[in-house]
Amino acid sequence: MGKDYYKVLGIAKGASEDEIKKAYRKQALRYHPDKNKSAGAEDKFKEIAEAYDVLSDAKKKDIYDRFGEEGLKGSAGGGGGGGGGHCGQSYNYTFHGDPHAMFAEFFGGRSPFDHFFSQNGEDDMDINDPFAAFGMGRMGGMGGFHRPFKHHPGGPHRAQERKKDPPVVHELKVSLEEVFSGCTKKMKISRKRLNPDGCTIRNEDKILTVDIKRGWKEGTKITFPKEGDETPSNIPADVVFVVKDKPHPVFRREGSDIIYPAKISLRDALCGCTVNAPTLDGRTITVTSRDVVKPGMKKRITGEGLPLSKCPEKRGDMILDFLVKFPDKLGQNTRDALKQVLPL
Repeated sequence: MGKDYYKVLGIAKGASEDEIKKAYRKQALRYHPDKNKSAGAEDKFKEIAEAYDVLSDAKKKDIYDRFGEEGLKGSAGGGGGGGGGHCGQSYNYTFHGDPHAMFAEFFGGRSPFDHFFSQNGEDDMDINDPFAAFGMGRMGGMGGFHRPFKHHPGGPHRAQERKKDPPVVHELKVSLEEVFSGCTKKMKISRKRLNPDGCTIRNEDKILTVDIKRGWKEGTKITFPKEGDETPSNIPADVVFVVKDKPHPVFRREGSDIIYPAKISLRDALCGCTVNAPTLDGRTITVTSRDVVKPGMKKRITGEGLPLSKCPEKRGDMILDFLVKFPDKLGQNTRDALKQVLPL
């Protein structure tokens, strides 16, 4: 003899869709393991979920009503579960759902226990109709389990809408050479996604491809809509990558310009100097100065910086930032010679 799903929910065979929903509410609340600590409550809770999964689905319910559990699960012998000759028409049903996920989705992702015994001070609410606290006693429920929980804009009590999670932000570190020439980055993310049953969740990895455009500035954001975690009660968050410059061994960046620290001696600063400056594309630029280089002095080399983000065919500048190296000490003869030569 197979399971009697009607008996599990405490209703008679032939019960209406509305009666099935109401019975599931009542039994699921009664045997939920968070509230019912008696032995066997967890198993009973799962059995209630399976019964509702079958009876709330028109196709499963029709097969069950005609052939019983054996016919539904394809385990009948020659005669089936009361229909006779059903052996070749088995449905092969197996309950794979998560009873807790079913419970959460039925309530729109919120816990019904938070307001179970009071609503606006009404402590004498009928415990046999616990959904009266949510204005659901006459709403007729959500229907079959796999249907979305609908929003009711006109009523005083609204079914909870799925809310979108806030963006998930990751730094995307790039070198100045990558910004100079552009590149493609492949970013691997791990996330939770809903299975086709709409309630159970799997973990999966996904590769997101980011095309770094020439000249992109630090702080540029690349958004992949709804690529975050997905559950029965949320809308997946956007995944956002924010461009961050990697520290460079030679240059530092200021917008589309690059700064090169040109280290020269005190003699070169006073007598003139030649600086061989590297570039991001592997060349060397020779810069000669006959002027006296004063502390903090800079020299701009036009068009040797990074591409402009909005106009990549044009480029910023390279700025030579002169750093004058002073001697640690001077001999007396050198001091005397400098006093004769240098102006006051």
